[in-house]
Amino acid sequence: MYFIALQMLFGDRGKYLGMIVGITFAALIMTQQPAIFTGLMSRTYSFIGDVSLPDIWVMDPGVKFVEEHKPLRDTELGRVRGIEGVEWAAPMYKSLVIGKLPDGSTNTFDLTGLDDATLVGAPPQMVEGSLQDLRKADSIIVGDEAAKTRLRVKLEGGGDRALQVGDTIEINDRRAVVVALAKVTRNFVLQPQIYTTYSRAMLFAPPSRRQLTYVLVKGKIGQDLDELTARIRETTGLAAYTKDEFKKLTYNYWMKNTGIPINFGISVMLGFIVGTAIAGQTFFNFVHENLKQYAALKAMGLRSGVLVRMVLLQAFTVGIIGYGIGVGLTSLFGMKFHDSILAFLMPPEVLMFSGGGVFLIVTVSALLAIRQVIKVDPSVVFRG
Repeated sequence: MYFIALQMLFGDRGKYLGMIVGITFAALIMTQQPAIFTGLMSRTYSFIGDVSLPDIWVMDPGVKFVEEHKPLRDTELGRVRGIEGVEWAAPMYKSLVIGKLPDGSTNTFDLTGLDDATLVGAPPQMVEGSLQDLRKADSIIVGDEAAKTRLRVKLEGGGDRALQVGDTIEINDRRAVVVALAKVTRNFVLQPQIYTTYSRAMLFAPPSRRQLTYVLVKGKIGQDLDELTARIRETTGLAAYTKDEFKKLTYNYWMKNTGIPINFGISVMLGFIVGTAIAGQTFFNFVHENLKQYAALKAMGLRSGVLVRMVLLQAFTVGIIGYGIGVGLTSLFGMKFHDSILAFLMPPEVLMFSGGGVFLIVTVSALLAIRQVIKVDPSVVFRG
């Protein structure tokens, strides 16, 4: 009987393809849009993930996300270092600055100043040059992707080229020499990232009474990080978060204070509605046009339960095929654009979400059709 059900399904090519198109479209939208949303939101805390060594981030209590800069007094660094359970603590400066490229054009840079002694917080991977080159006079490290795409240097004879090692940038009327290019994770603000030492960042940055942005803390071996975080808060009155807590704080800020979730939610909902309308209506029509076949099977003594399972088999066969094609197209899209300006991240949760949506679509479609099959009168087969 189940083989007959599949023959009925594949035999009506027009409606079969129509159902596949509807499910594929729904699966594509319900997978692609959440994957783009997930990738975009992961960039809100990408900078935190790149700074791998510290366990705890200490900052002004008013900071709500990693790109919000509220400087501390330099003396706070010494206070944090003196707290029991702290293995070491390093300063970090982070702010946006204006720089002038070799061709005279200007750009906004996301400047990070690293501890002079340890260079804690440096990019995890160098593409060209060495991290130790940062100890040279006037040196900076630039993100490789930004150097190739957004920091193009115009040539006198026409055309342009990527910013490269040896080029000089002017920041706050001071000379900054590119000594290395690093692979860094794209951030949410999409400003080119540059790194230098903490003391040199003070020269590049606009004058201010307070300059220290973050204190990066490493706990001693065996130290409970939650206890140490609470101790830092109580002792200094500053905000202190573990790496995961700071990521969550940043993520929640963008979730609650922007329209990003609503915009993507609307897109997913439209995909679900359109997919349901196309697949549901087409499957309903398919079953309706094959009622005589179901009536004949019923007249031959087939119980309603078997007919229901046949309809479910047809519906879920279409669902599985359409879901597979939709996810496949999304995967190809992600392979093409995952490392571009368009964010894309497809964890298992996204596949489960879209799979649940497709399951709901085919279930609703099947229920609408099952009602027809159960109510069909076997005598229909004998009518003219």
